[in-house]
Amino acid sequence: MMTIEEIQQEIIGEFAFFDDWMDKYSHLIEMGNNLPPMPDEKKTDQNMIRGCQSQVWIDAEYSDGTIVYHGDSDALIVKGLVALMLRVVNNQKPQAIMDTDFHFIDKIGLKEHLSPTRSNGLLAMIKQIKLYAVAFNKINSLNS
Repeated sequence: MMTIEEIQQEIIGEFAFFDDWMDKYSHLIEMGNNLPPMPDEKKTDQNMIRGCQSQVWIDAEYSDGTIVYHGDSDALIVKGLVALMLRVVNNQKPQAIMDTDFHFIDKIGLKEHLSPTRSNGLLAMIKQIKLYAVAFNKINSLNS
């Protein structure tokens, strides 16, 4: 199992391969297209990310000490962002996710290439991902 840091480095390497942002956006869209489908019953108000211009849902379950996230969006690039974020945090321990600084976002130049509303949406996604980690970490500490 790769660490969060190893996954971030892998993503930085992947994006460095592309010269311009149209290619990077295409890569993001492709990642979104490869995101496993999220069951419709998980696309609830409770799982919707507030602050996103498009519709975004993120759900998580805790299993064997790690968190498995599911996500989807109705917008192509945003769905790619969901896929990118979930790739970093899926199957990781809650504490590791809580401690993560998602530095790859700056390193691949994503921040300056997203519209302000998409940037806000990305921050809202990160916040929700971390909130799940905090909640599952608390449950984990109560059960041990």
